[in-house]
Amino acid sequence: MNSREEIQAAFLKQIEAAAGRYAATETKREDIEQLRKMKDSPVVDSPEQISARAQRLAASGEMPVEAMIEVGRTEPADRITTLERIIGASNELQPANFLARGARTAATVGRISLLRNGREIPMGTGFLVSPRLLLTNNHVLPDQDTARQVVVEFGAETTIDNDPCLPLRFRLDPGFFVTDEHLDFTLVPVRSGTDGKPPGDVVGWWNRLILQQGKIVIGEAMNIIGHPMGRLKEIGIRKNQLDLQLDHFLHYSTDTEPGNSGSPVFNDQWEVVALHHSGVPRTDEQGRILRRDGTLWHQGDGDDAIAWTANEGVRISAILEHLAGLQHSARDQELLAELGPDCGLSAGPSAISPQIAPTEDHAELVTRPPTPRESTGLRGGLTARAGAFGGTRHLLFLHGRSQHGRDPELLRREWTAGLNKGLTLAGLSPLDPSDAYFPYYGDRLAALLQPLGRATLAPETMAVDHALAMAPTAPPARRLYEQILQNAAADAGMPVDVEEPARPMEVEGFGSLGAAIVSTLQRQLSWVAARSELDELIIAQVFRDVATYLADEQIRRAVLDCVLETVPASGRLTLVSHSLGTVVAMDLLTRLQPQLDVAVFVTLGSPLGLDAVHDKLLVRGPHRPERVGDWLNAWSAVDPITIGCPLRHIWKGQLREIPVDNPKERAHSIAEYLAHPAVAQAIHNGVVSPTT
Repeated sequence: MNSREEIQAAFLKQIEAAAGRYAATETKREDIEQLRKMKDSPVVDSPEQISARAQRLAASGEMPVEAMIEVGRTEPADRITTLERIIGASNELQPANFLARGARTAATVGRISLLRNGREIPMGTGFLVSPRLLLTNNHVLPDQDTARQVVVEFGAETTIDNDPCLPLRFRLDPGFFVTDEHLDFTLVPVRSGTDGKPPGDVVGWWNRLILQQGKIVIGEAMNIIGHPMGRLKEIGIRKNQLDLQLDHFLHYSTDTEPGNSGSPVFNDQWEVVALHHSGVPRTDEQGRILRRDGTLWHQGDGDDAIAWTANEGVRISAILEHLAGLQHSARDQELLAELGPDCGLSAGPSAISPQIAPTEDHAELVTRPPTPRESTGLRGGLTARAGAFGGTRHLLFLHGRSQHGRDPELLRREWTAGLNKGLTLAGLSPLDPSDAYFPYYGDRLAALLQPLGRATLAPETMAVDHALAMAPTAPPARRLYEQILQNAAADAGMPVDVEEPARPMEVEGFGSLGAAIVSTLQRQLSWVAARSELDELIIAQVFRDVATYLADEQIRRAVLDCVLETVPASGRLTLVSHSLGTVVAMDLLTRLQPQLDVAVFVTLGSPLGLDAVHDKLLVRGPHRPERVGDWLNAWSAVDPITIGCPLRHIWKGQLREIPVDNPKERAHSIAEYLAHPAVAQAIHNGVVSPTT
């Protein structure tokens, strides 16, 4: 077992490394300070981090709604300056449950003490990241032998009346032990109590680790909970802020002491952003550590004599990426699966997805026998958690084209994030991704298109004529593709009397008639692209897949069968669809069980306004199925799939319709459509009972 002196030496090594990183980034901190003065705002970071953070705040529903709406009124909501102000508003105002949630989180933090010669020597802090796994520093628990000689106390704190609590004591089980000196972390299980319950169940909570970016930006507040110098549990929530983000580490200002090693560092939503591991000491020009009085520090002086200037934590995303790169046994994978789907770790093959670890919410998908589609290795759809919306109302997202190879769970989160932004702007409560059904036909459609030679066609292999390059090879689908493109160009206002450019009478391998068709299609595609400023290739691909689906009955049946595997059998359904998914949804309405009442139908970025599309539907024309209740369509003037063809002119009197102002660079984005408050309101009306 490492001696106390060896552990102290390891801690000193981390302090010196932190000081070196801090000194090497002085210029970056100066640049950030200048930017803060220019913007007159503490919240500054890269545009990518700012956007990711604002999206996450909106999706979580924890941003003060009134503040977001008020800020968003001043200028377009996607501008960086607006997003910075929104984050700043969230930084200053917190919901009333902030402290209660903090107290719940604090229960997951424990004091680690070394048992030696009948004494308990406080060494640091650790916190639960699953029902059984504890995360702390490498310099606190450097090896399995040390881990066997410590005790972890949860609840080593005082009550609301300042009376000492009786802590819950646990020992560690280092049969599973992952550690890394550079990232200064150790992950180790905690033994169950005498009643057989894992510690997470005993304390009632654990911290979910999140791989996704957007948890915090420079200038935002940070909160830290730990046992400084081995004292009873303390919390720092005042004047703490992130100062600098490095690849693996964060630098921040907060009041911590050496015993805080291994403490969790949170954002204001109580999501873990870092593992605290070291203070940053003040040093002289030779890099030597200084005392508070300005003299040189010596190891015998004690940690409390050091002049601390900042703090450093290990980024949670860096730890998760490190874990993902390791080889794990089946037992290890089982333990890591408890970290949950947000950690981005795989727990081995499952019926959900090769990238998604089984979770309690998806247990039914893992334990049921595989369908024929799953036995081929294709990803399956995701059902909603039991009891969502009372169990009688259901929300179903139906995706569009080009989703093959994507993770259905991540797609469902992307849709929910966009919807939650719209719900927040509408002053409504956000939804959990697991509340939605998410049929997934992306892999199935790609497999069906593969023999046609169109599924894996890379942009760099395309001919200059995208219209021809993306045209289906089967004659019926090809003809329909030409009709759709012609309809789109005409509805977008393309003149019909434009003179045809001169073409050679004959092209090798393709007659003069074919050359004329190519020329016409290319001009039509170019016209639609020019009106929308979206890439021609993307437009050509969307129309290609719509045409292939409508013209090939085998593909249509296979896609519908695939979707029907992840559809509730009864109740009130809110069906939200996008792009090609709106075409699939319209056909799906003819095949649903009669016990399923489609209360709300939402179509977004839909080509259903094109004659060549609605004439090929199973309902044969613009005829709304009787089973549909409220139908809302949203379209954007810069979306080439809807440009010039809102549905109300064709589907007269059969729906409500709203135009939305999507940014040109995301004209066809499902997240942009769902973020519109009117769209979110319609979905909310469908899934939330008026009595709740």
